[in-house]
Amino acid sequence: MVKASVLLITYNHGRYIDQALTSVLEQETGFDFEIIISEDASTDGTTDIVRAWADRFPDRIRLILSDRNVRSNQVVARAFHAARGEYVALLDGDDFWMSREKLARQVAMLDSDSSLALCFTNASVVDPEGKPAGRLWTPPHIPERLSLANLWQGNPFATCGSLFRRARVPIIPAWYDDFFPVTDWPLYILFAQQGDIAFMPEPMGAYRLHPGGLYSAQGDAAKLTAMDGLFRRLNDAFEGQHDAELRAGHHRYFLDWTREHLARGNEALARQSLALARGYGAGWGSGEGLEVAMLSARLILKGALTAGSGA
Repeated sequence: MVKASVLLITYNHGRYIDQALTSVLEQETGFDFEIIISEDASTDGTTDIVRAWADRFPDRIRLILSDRNVRSNQVVARAFHAARGEYVALLDGDDFWMSREKLARQVAMLDSDSSLALCFTNASVVDPEGKPAGRLWTPPHIPERLSLANLWQGNPFATCGSLFRRARVPIIPAWYDDFFPVTDWPLYILFAQQGDIAFMPEPMGAYRLHPGGLYSAQGDAAKLTAMDGLFRRLNDAFEGQHDAELRAGHHRYFLDWTREHLARGNEALARQSLALARGYGAGWGSGEGLEVAMLSARLILKGALTAGSGA
């Protein structure tokens, strides 16, 4: 009986896919697990590579291949629906697992607590060659147990650290397909509606930053705009049932980025972040309204000082 299904999602990862698959096949477990590779009609030879792996390990690896490039989250959803395991782990084809115990330890965590819907490990950020970049994906202040409320302020987890209790969301809704290239956050919210989240702070996965990454390659201004749109689309997808919490999370998210860009000395991005915080953050508390006013004043002062120094 298959205990866990590892869904490896890939498109044009020919340079990296061998490392991803090796890291999964080297997992040391006391249970059976399967690998489902969902491949989206790559143009760089990835399809041939994963076919060769499936030929080598026919009892372990199943392939789902696109006839054409789908370019939607259907590539993820179809793998979920094909999974036979009690638990499901996601791994992008350009990432990899660093610990051979990653899968076993997460399965043990979910086995021990039926109130948990999903579990994450931390992840090390690595460069295109797989060398550590000196930082972790998830910040150190994240608690080891979270709920849905924590996710409204953004996604603190890397996809490569995930493990889901499949029965909590047996069918991924059709609206999820259109959130591409954001595959992870909407999925986490769906599962977090059905149970709590466990976080294991040890980095057991590696998140690779490289120019071909669909999200990481975007500029900072584009990422801010995309996140604003993502909050709004999530509100529509969930038909407003989490409206107050989602808007408060949106407001908090962009206020945090306003402060961050001010600290980095990037006035333009700070102004963009503050404008976004004010644009959708209905229902702030009085303290947050004061924070908006103080950040606005700081930006006005910086603008005046900049203008004065240039005169």
